Amino acid sequence: MSPQLLAISPEAYRPHSLHATERIWNETNCYVDVWIEVLHALQVEPLAAAAFALSCDFEGDQWTFFKFPPEDLREAFGIEVTELNVWRPVIDHVLEQLDLGRLVTVEVDSWFLPDTHGVSYQIDHTKSTIVPNAVDLDARELDYFHNAGFFGLSDDNFDGVFRTGAHATNAGLPPYVETIKLERLRRDDDATLTETAVHGLKTHRERLPATNPITRMGAKINGDLDWLRAGDLETFHLYAFGTCRQCGASAELASDFLTWLADRSPSAAEPLREAAARWRDIATGAKSLQFMLARVARGRSADLEPLITDMASNWDAAITALGHVPA
Repeated sequence: MSPQLLAISPEAYRPHSLHATERIWNETNCYVDVWIEVLHALQVEPLAAAAFALSCDFEGDQWTFFKFPPEDLREAFGIEVTELNVWRPVIDHVLEQLDLGRLVTVEVDSWFLPDTHGVSYQIDHTKSTIVPNAVDLDARELDYFHNAGFFGLSDDNFDGVFRTGAHATNAGLPPYVETIKLERLRRDDDATLTETAVHGLKTHRERLPATNPITRMGAKINGDLDWLRAGDLETFHLYAFGTCRQCGASAELASDFLTWLADRSPSAAEPLREAAARWRDIATGAKSLQFMLARVARGRSADLEPLITDMASNWDAAITALGHVPA
């Protein structure tokens, strides 16, 4: 294929361990997941820049749709992420950026992503983020990062993703696209990367929510139960994604980050591991909460309060433990 930036193939690609099937939440959201795999393919460790998971919050109607902040990617790996002004067909921008040695994130319609078979592919028009790596314009073929892996698509799916051919249209807004500049990409040694991660921990410790976000989310969920019972299953899935899944997935990523850092920080290992254990319990609790909410959505009863109280207590304990990590 031409152009192609990274010499990898969908057939041989192996995802990062953060996407292992045995995890509590083996997927987080489309943006975090695609970045995990892009960083993995660039041969840097995504966990070194994952401190942002600590400072997630309940936003009043949903849990934070958490993302790798551009400043954290710059600090950890020298990667620059900037919004791209889409003034031409998206495929033209993708081809040019690949020729310049850069990747791009592109919002596309999951209807045309075969890796979502059984979920969105040819079923539902939902927004998702991919990162193209190899494009063959003549053959209408694309290799791309998406969710928990690296995949290929072609033909009508190619046209649908890039709004070309039979799917060419001037209707609707252009997609959100970012340029991933790799000119200053660094692959630091483990000691330097650990220092960067410690700095990230301090930064996001200062950004922690002022009050317990799980307590606030629990109050909102309890207030929404009658509404959920009256809704359909699709409404439940959307609701659970914005609450349980984002809460649980961010908690598991926070736990993984702290465990990774504890392995490299003997003097602070004890409080880091304590906080990691508490966030992992939150991740498990969020999975149980999702199952209980599914019962509610089917018209059954469920007492959520003990579980929410336990999750909130774990958050308080995690924050206390973080406070014992040397500044």
